[in-house]
Amino acid sequence: MRHFISVDQLTEKDIYSMLQKAESYRSQKVKDMTSKLFTANLFFEPSTRTKMSFIVAQRKMGFEALDFHEDTSSVRKGESLYDTAKTFEAIGANLLVVRHPDDNWYEALEGKISIPMINAGAGKAEHPTQCMLDLLTIYQEYGRIEGLKIVIVGDIKHSRVAHSNAKALARLGVEVYLCAAPGFEDPELEFPYISIDEAVEICDVVMLLRIQHERHVQKNETNNYLDLYGLTKEREKKMKEKAIILHPAPINRGVEIDTDLVECRRSRIFKQMENGVYVRMAIMSHVLNEWGIMNENFIEKRQKVSSY
Repeated sequence: MRHFISVDQLTEKDIYSMLQKAESYRSQKVKDMTSKLFTANLFFEPSTRTKMSFIVAQRKMGFEALDFHEDTSSVRKGESLYDTAKTFEAIGANLLVVRHPDDNWYEALEGKISIPMINAGAGKAEHPTQCMLDLLTIYQEYGRIEGLKIVIVGDIKHSRVAHSNAKALARLGVEVYLCAAPGFEDPELEFPYISIDEAVEICDVVMLLRIQHERHVQKNETNNYLDLYGLTKEREKKMKEKAIILHPAPINRGVEIDTDLVECRRSRIFKQMENGVYVRMAIMSHVLNEWGIMNENFIEKRQKVSSY
């Protein structure tokens, strides 16, 4: 795997191997794993969790994180994604982390960039690193993924998280359900749709999504959304005893979830954020090792040294 663009690239063995690697990073203090490696974080859309967790992951691994702000870059002068990426490659970046509103941004760079790339979010199409941290959070909770019933609830049509997660979960033996308000369904995802009231009673994981207003042609009214389609306190009481709540954030409190449930006993929302750091460390390690930029044996040696 020379670039990490989609979870579809991974075999089941790859997925579980990466989750185990992330867990090993979470349980150990990792410092100065290598030096003089530069990572460029090219975010062309707003981000808090993904961007900051990548930066924390990079610093834990001893990398120099090269920050990028579209508003103050030459993109404002009309520079293309390709020329921006080639610029960072030319000045010495060893890895590109890219978020872009184009569903297929990778195609503009494929075969033209000679350093590894990681997809940090592609329009409505893919969010593979979020998918991996969600898988880790579920695995930590249940010790397995296969055989679970999981529902993805919300703005399915405009969510890159829904697209990445639904496909990956199905590959891993999950019984996947979707739940969406009228107009938020996506016919490309061929999974059964059920009501939120049915979902909370039968599913082991309720995975909520926000309404992505920035991707809508017309702004939709949300005044009654929580009562009709969201996770209310009444619905939470009907969930299975050990069922958990996930949300990729940012959260629209009082819209897709009652604000009192964001940090309730079932919520693993902030655990997801914590796991994001270690999953992204594992992904960067895997990709760089594939390119021969970072030797896996050297990584493990540095981990052991730093754990004393």
